[in-house]
Amino acid sequence: MSAAPVWSVDPRSGNPREQVAVEATAEEVDRAVRAAHSVRDALADRTARAAFLRTAAELLEESGAHIIEAADAETALGPARLTGELARTAAQLRAFAEVVEEGGYLDIRIDHEDGSRTPPWPDLRRWKIPLGVVAVYAASNFPLAFSVPGGDTASALAAGCPVVVKAHPGHPATSELCASVLRRAAARTGLPEDVVTLVHGFDAGLGASMTLGTGQFCTKPGFVLAPAGGAGDQLVKALTETVSSTGSGVMLDHRMRDAFLAGVRERAALPGVEAPVTPGAAGEHTVSAGFLTVPADRLTAEGPHDALLEECFGPVTVIARYATRDEVAAVLARLPGNLTATLRTATEGEDPGAAGLLAALTPLAGRILVNGWPTGVAVAPAQHHGGPYPATTSPTTSVGATAIERWLRPVTYQNTPDALLPPELREANPLGLPRRVDGRRA
Repeated sequence: MSAAPVWSVDPRSGNPREQVAVEATAEEVDRAVRAAHSVRDALADRTARAAFLRTAAELLEESGAHIIEAADAETALGPARLTGELARTAAQLRAFAEVVEEGGYLDIRIDHEDGSRTPPWPDLRRWKIPLGVVAVYAASNFPLAFSVPGGDTASALAAGCPVVVKAHPGHPATSELCASVLRRAAARTGLPEDVVTLVHGFDAGLGASMTLGTGQFCTKPGFVLAPAGGAGDQLVKALTETVSSTGSGVMLDHRMRDAFLAGVRERAALPGVEAPVTPGAAGEHTVSAGFLTVPADRLTAEGPHDALLEECFGPVTVIARYATRDEVAAVLARLPGNLTATLRTATEGEDPGAAGLLAALTPLAGRILVNGWPTGVAVAPAQHHGGPYPATTSPTTSVGATAIERWLRPVTYQNTPDALLPPELREANPLGLPRRVDGRRA
């Protein structure tokens, strides 16, 4: 039986563009992983890793016009959005090169032998080493920044882990282009190309914020608690005006479009749900943005309205109108883990309930915003893009410098002669790395 072809598809028309590859068999995936594993030692040199990451950024920028053209043809996200995403992708590659060179991510801790303690301490030296080959599953909604050359790949390579990327079927041609760039960057810096491998196949402001990218950002505000009158009415009015004037858009592919249409139909049919602006199909290949409203008391206990607490991927938001703060607390108690949570409040110090609401939101999300909107995730050292389950399955972040921690594990050497230690742990600190020695920064 021949392998299934992998086609690049135009989401604006639904028509195939070109056959890009064939779906990888289990044996081919196994060979890719083994090939990556065989070259893991080549990434041990931190200087070479940093050079590789910087070269990858340079080559991505050099190939930018070609990559953006392919990505737009496969995702309909538009050249402006994709140009910004390419810049972000190159920037985070360079940022991780700096992380590698600085070396603090190794978290080196040395406790010298101390016989005066009860019980006595031996000489202990701890640092973090790469986990090994990492599988990266490319995202549909970020064909660059969270796909083949994106933050997961960059942070894994920075940690010293070879990467096998499973291309997203929504943008296979873009994935092939980006993989070729990364492999060329590896070769140019003297590393084996198999430090990055690509496989294909399945078996392998509120109004602007919610509609940005046709509602396909992972931080789209999909659920809002608003008062039943006053400011809540103003929000509904403003949102109606903004969303009504928003043009239709093309989603990343037709499977996501079908799921969006089915999701909004199910939610809009629930008792008590109204649609001031009805989301749905705008044409054969496009969708229109909208939002739903529901009394918050419909969500305070388990029932069919639970669907409104689950994300519907695409340009739709649910506004739950509450009458009392008790309803707010009851709804928050039923929300699962999220990437972000936002508090809209009066000027600092003027809202006596703000501190309590902020405390109630903190267990629910990995990033808490005040008087902002969550779309837009700064690639900064203090950033956290993750959250309680089911938002993510671990307490780490996928954005920012500390994303590298996902691909490392600690190991300790006890009473090991200096000559046998890795240079990073030797007494003289020949590499000049930041360390904590006997409990103090050194």
